[in-house]
Amino acid sequence: MQRRALARKWFELGPFTIFDLETTGMSPSRDRIVEIAAIRVERDGFKSRFHSLVNPGLGVLIPSQATKVHRISDDMVANSPTFHELANPFLEFAKDSSLAAHNARFDLGFLQESLFRTGHKLWQGKTLNTIPIIKQAFPGLKSYSLGYLKEYFALGIGGKEEQAHRAFVDVEWTLEVLEKAMTGLIENSEPGE
Repeated sequence: MQRRALARKWFELGPFTIFDLETTGMSPSRDRIVEIAAIRVERDGFKSRFHSLVNPGLGVLIPSQATKVHRISDDMVANSPTFHELANPFLEFAKDSSLAAHNARFDLGFLQESLFRTGHKLWQGKTLNTIPIIKQAFPGLKSYSLGYLKEYFALGIGGKEEQAHRAFVDVEWTLEVLEKAMTGLIENSEPGE
């Protein structure tokens, strides 16, 4: 019997769509999405990207506290598509994949509430919370916040202005940490030579 020459790659377990949302607040029922970003990783490792600012709707203003966190202003989203316009393109982008998010309960709650509110079919596919996967791969870290993991793993591209709490930057960091975690878990589960 011949052994596999190469360890299984994490993305072969996919496809995965890593996504992140920025919002006007913390309540899916009261607040609205103002940015959506995703990276889809196919089973062969190919990556595609989805990103848009989101107009939260007529008369919905972004509170100053939220703008302080993600630096998205009313002016920035004024001419952006609404979630209603972005829902089908996003669902098509994520189709037949597992959604993955850092603290998935928050992002999935907003996604599902927004889909419901705008008359779209709810997400029926799998959803992964990256935090338990990262905790299993790297037990004992003092924090599993994305900001801490970014510093701990020295994530990101040097010289490029990267701001936490912007959806696309958070998706990139989540993807990097998830890749490290899943690669480590797969390698540790491989039978010894």
